[in-house]
Amino acid sequence: MIKFYIISIFPEFFECFKNVGIVSRAIKSNKVSIEIINPRDFATDKHKTVDDVVYGGGPGMLLKPEPIFKAFDYIKEKGALPYTLITEPWGKRFNQDYAKFLSEKKEIAIICGRYEGVDERVKTLVDDEISIGDFILSGGEPAAIVIMDAVIRLIPGALSEEESLKVDSFSDGLLGYPNYTRPAEFRGMKVPQILLSGNHKLISLWRRWQQLKRTKEKRPDLLQKANLSDLDKKMLEYDNFEDFIEKVRV
Repeated sequence: MIKFYIISIFPEFFECFKNVGIVSRAIKSNKVSIEIINPRDFATDKHKTVDDVVYGGGPGMLLKPEPIFKAFDYIKEKGALPYTLITEPWGKRFNQDYAKFLSEKKEIAIICGRYEGVDERVKTLVDDEISIGDFILSGGEPAAIVIMDAVIRLIPGALSEEESLKVDSFSDGLLGYPNYTRPAEFRGMKVPQILLSGNHKLISLWRRWQQLKRTKEKRPDLLQKANLSDLDKKMLEYDNFEDFIEKVRV
């Protein structure tokens, strides 16, 4: 089981996420636990204040350190020592490899910033600053959901069909191949005949060729890091799958 502790002043943000699809099933089967901790519960004044003006001047408000530290103390009092993240636009880029790294942790805490962020002293609680992309969100909650979703689906048994993990984009460093379902023809658009052939070896080769083609066209940078076989490298020489099959004995 992975236990997530989410520190957020908007706990309601996560209610739908926890109650639908893969995440809901993972929670019900005790593969995942998600506890949302509201720093307001640890504020000491009657207004439950969690933010204040920035020292030195500047726009906006900043989340105060005391409620967040007390929320983290609450986590430690439960005997937990989570690997702790904070979502920041300048943080380490979140990707599939990092999701796999997190999926091996037993406890993960994510601190969600708001407004102009958090008091810098909060960073002493943090193992990693994480970014999901070069854009600004209104708070860390959407990023926390992205991180949790990517990690949860990697937990053994979380997906009803484990095989789908193997064909996901980025699972082996490449983008995924195109998929089709019934009907075989729709508004003049036909499913590639090879997928209807029943020749599973040929279908497997076609899918691999499509992965390589799609990655070459859309994310050529990934090919530089991918672990390609000799057959993969040969496939990349052909712009047409039929030419590859005709000229290469496999």
